[in-house]
Order: sequence, then structure tokens, then C-alpha cells
Amino acid sequence: MSCQQTILESSSLSGIGLHIGTNINLKVSPRTVGSGIYFKRSDITCNNLIEAKYFNVQNTSFCTEIVNSFGINIMTIEHLMAAIWGLGIDNILVEVDGPEIPAMDGSSKCFIELLQKCGIVQQRQQRKSIKIINKVSISDGEKHITLEQDDKFSVNFSIDFQHSSIGKQDIVYNEVEDFAKTISEARTFGFINEIKYLKTRGLAKGASLNNAIGLDEDGILNPGGLRLKNEFVKHKVLDCIGDLYLAGHRIIGKVVAYKAGHTMNNKLLHKLFSKPGHYKIV
Repeated sequence: MSCQQTILESSSLSGIGLHIGTNINLKVSPRTVGSGIYFKRSDITCNNLIEAKYFNVQNTSFCTEIVNSFGINIMTIEHLMAAIWGLGIDNILVEVDGPEIPAMDGSSKCFIELLQKCGIVQQRQQRKSIKIINKVSISDGEKHITLEQDDKFSVNFSIDFQHSSIGKQDIVYNEVEDFAKTISEARTFGFINEIKYLKTRGLAKGASLNNAIGLDEDGILNPGGLRLKNEFVKHKVLDCIGDLYLAGHRIIGKVVAYKAGHTMNNKLLHKLFSKPGHYKIV
């Protein structure tokens, strides 16, 4: 059985928030064995800790946002959570001086590099995992996501967009693959008409071609095009992994998803933990 891990030393980065559009400073620090993943608002002096758990998710519109019982929130945590999962980190503190995680380039790449620079160290306690026992599913029209029993973690994800640059894409990602090399560089994406609408709602103030793949009716707007084959569906896998790590432990089971997003990912965890017979801690 594998041991828990944390980072060896603290480190920081800064970047623009995708939705709030202002600069945010982020710092990651080690945490003791068994203490889990916590976020902290360093710009607030008290009651500023938020545990990274599914039941603290407040909003899933265009990002995943967590909040504590005092109403202190942090949004757009999913790309960082995916990086933390991807490097096998169980215990860590993330501090930000604002209500959002920096967007960086729209993927998990910069967070992977930050955590690797910190160094990753094993701790003297075995890791607990959530093993799926009985199938759990969430559906919304044609959209669906399922957790099934398996001896390892994997994600089978499919998307279908009526756009010539995306279309139908599917991928199967297995945890034995190197997340940093195969998934982490996949960027978030958005349609120009959608971005304009979001900005009227006070969202996406920091969105640009520097932190997202932009699309109009004719195609991809980014001068360099795509980074990866099937980058769109790979980013959906990235989001899914980040959201599901809010279970509190790594999952042993198979995820099958079609057109799912942050809302369905969170609903899946709520349904999973609604009945002990769905899983066991190993």
C-alpha cells in the first residue's frame, strides 16, 4: 500500500483570476500526515480556512467554487486540485490573497511545475482510498456520469460539440499514465459569444487567449492552435479529476462520462456518499 505524500517546502506564484480579472498571489505549503487538503484566504484574518471537500462546493457554474461555514469562498480550484492529484499529494495547504485561484495558462501545467519545484516527500502513514463497490450514476438528459467498480482509477470521457474544431472526441485515461505528460497541459476552452455573455454577468473578466482556447464560428483563435491531440476532451478529464478529488481521498473505480461537467461531477460525489454501500475505505 502506498504512503501519503506532501510537499517538501513552500513556494509561490502569481496570476490573473479567470473570472475576477485581478492579480492573485498563491502559496503552497506542506501539511502534516493525515491533515488533508485545505485552502486559506490570506487576505482575510479569521475563519479563513476551507477544507477541499465535495460538501463545501457552493457553485459549479463555469468553475468549481468552495465555501466554508462562515461564507468565505475560493473559486476555480479544479485545475490546481487536478495537479495535486496528478502528483500524488494527500496533504497540502493552498493560500490565496483573493477569492480565486490564478488561471495561469488555463491548464494544470503551471501548478504541476510549482509543486514539482517544491519537491514531493512521502509521509509515515499509509494512504486511504475510496473503493467503489456498487455503481453510482447521475444523468441529465443525454448527459451522464457513472462510477463503477474496478481495481484501479480510470476516466472514460466523451464529448460532442456542434463545432468543426471540436466535434466528437473521446479518451480513456488510466492512473498508471503520467498525468503531467498526458493530461496536465490541456487548456480550458470557451466560445467568444459565450465569453461576452459571461462578462455581462461579471464573470470571465480575466479570460483571454493567454489562459484559454478561444473559438468563434470559424475555428480556433489562438495563434498557436492546439497543444495536444484531443485537447478539448483531455481538459474535460482534467476538470473531472480535479472535481472528484474533492472526495477527500483517491478513488479506486472507473469513471464513464458523456458531456458531464462540474455540476454533475459534484452531484456524483454527493450520491456516492449518500449510502455507505456504494463504497468502502481501504
